[in-house]
Amino acid sequence: MSEALRREIAGCRLCAPHLPHGVRPVVGFSATARLLIIGQAPGSKVHQSGIPWDDASGDRLRQWTGLSKEQMYDPARVALVPMGFCYPGKASGGDKPPRRECAPQWHERVLEVLPARRLTLLVGMHAQAHYLPGHRQSSMTERVRNFRSFLPDALPLPHPAWRSTIFMRNNPWFETEVLPELREAVAEAMPGSN
Repeated sequence: MSEALRREIAGCRLCAPHLPHGVRPVVGFSATARLLIIGQAPGSKVHQSGIPWDDASGDRLRQWTGLSKEQMYDPARVALVPMGFCYPGKASGGDKPPRRECAPQWHERVLEVLPARRLTLLVGMHAQAHYLPGHRQSSMTERVRNFRSFLPDALPLPHPAWRSTIFMRNNPWFETEVLPELREAVAEAMPGSN
């Protein structure tokens, strides 16, 4: 079932007229992945490589979670499902937001493939707005600060782009309180990890 769905996603052209750099869905999952990472959308480097989180943001996310590259890119253990599967292009100050068509078209079908018991990391404001609709009035900082209220099912995180260094400097509790519990929760979701 998951292989057929991956083929269907690879053939998706729903947003093609709106994607200035072309269609290249970047997603990874399997029926055994008990860790789900939902980010925003591939950046230009990921669009080129076709490998999720294949950039400095991915390096920082692996550092935060304690995952090795081998672990993160093992779809049997980790599902990598952005809000938008294709690179949306540049905007002033960064990339455009994920295309709105993608998550309603694909997410529910992908989530049905995954194990019911899983940890979902909601990375950045787009994932949090979609999956924590009752908390839209809260700032991202407030959602991350109150991460324990979403456990054991979900854990909101800032996006690990270069700007996260400013976030971490302004919010030292992120490194001292959130990261240790994040790593522990990730380890529990990854049986057999070192």
